[in-house]
This record gives sequence, structure tokens and C-alpha cells, in this order.
Amino acid sequence: MAIDKVREYFKTYQMDDHILEFNVSSATVELAAEALHCEGKRIAKTMSFLIDNQPILIVTAGDTKIDNAKYKHFFGAKAKMIPGNEVERIIGHAIGGVCPFAVNDNVKVYLDESLQRFETVFPAAGSPNSAIELTIPELEKYSNFLQWIDVCKGWQ
Repeated sequence: MAIDKVREYFKTYQMDDHILEFNVSSATVELAAEALHCEGKRIAKTMSFLIDNQPILIVTAGDTKIDNAKYKHFFGAKAKMIPGNEVERIIGHAIGGVCPFAVNDNVKVYLDESLQRFETVFPAAGSPNSAIELTIPELEKYSNFLQWIDVCKGWQ
């Protein structure tokens, strides 16, 4: 199970005890916010895309949407999400638990600027009923991200 991969990943940083597991689903921004008793915008949602068969993850604030024009300008391609039935095979985590930790080797991770307005955010931790609270510097460190990007709308 992917949460076990994430737990092992965080164990190398002595952070595995920071993973939160719920008795309820946290598979969507709304459900995660309810489980965590926080605002939905603090949920760090991780979306999976393909660019010329290269899988990428973009971690954004929970109150955003991808801005197609910004995405195309940055990546030089139209936003194409990975089909739901292929996400787990390509990324290493199933929908509802996709996170930027312990992903498959060829997956590139980007962080959207919409996250920078928070001290801490809550990305998933590999299952549809888990999360971990991280500061922005911790998210940068543990996600092994390539760079900050600006590809979202609806939050400014």
C-alpha cells in the first residue's frame, strides 16, 4: 500500500510519526479539510499530468484551479491529466492519496506559488485517509521539487 511507502520514506527523516490517518476519507479537498478541521485552501492537493509521456505532479493550494493559459505558457503544452485508472501505475499512488513523496523515479514535482501564503499545508500521505502537516520549507525538502511555478487561478 502506498501509505506504507510514504511512511518508510518519512522514517528516513524521523518524520513518520507526523503522518495522520483518519477513520474517514480525506480523498478530496473538502473531505480532507473536514477531517483536519481546517480551511480547504490549506489542503495541498497534488495533481498528476503527462507532458510528452513525462509524468509530472503539481502541488497546489486547495482553493485553486489550473489556469490553462499559464500552464501552456510554462510547460509549452496543453494541460493533460493522467487518466484516473493509470495514476497509480504511473505515479506510485492511487487517486485520493496522490502526494509528492515516495513517487516513482521518473516523476517530476513542481510546487505552485499558491501554497506560499501559508505557514503550513496538508498534503496527502499515500492513502485516501491520510495527510501530513508540513511547513513550506519542509514541503520543499521532502517533495524533492524541481521549482516553484505559477500555473493556478482563483486564489489571488
